[in-house]
Amino acid sequence: MKRLVVAFAAFAVLAGLAWSTLPDERIRAATLVILGLFAVKTWLYRKELSRPPEE
Repeated sequence: MKRLVVAFAAFAVLAGLAWSTLPDERIRAATLVILGLFAVKTWLYRKELSRPPEE
């Protein structure tokens, strides 16, 4: 669980940096969408790992 929190904190830091440094709104939005997709993928992978294996 600690790794998931660290990963989401890293995504939040990257999103904050993108928001504050990218001047073009379209590029900023695209970057935030990509970071959001990575966050969802990370969460789904963690959820899959926590499930017990099926026989």
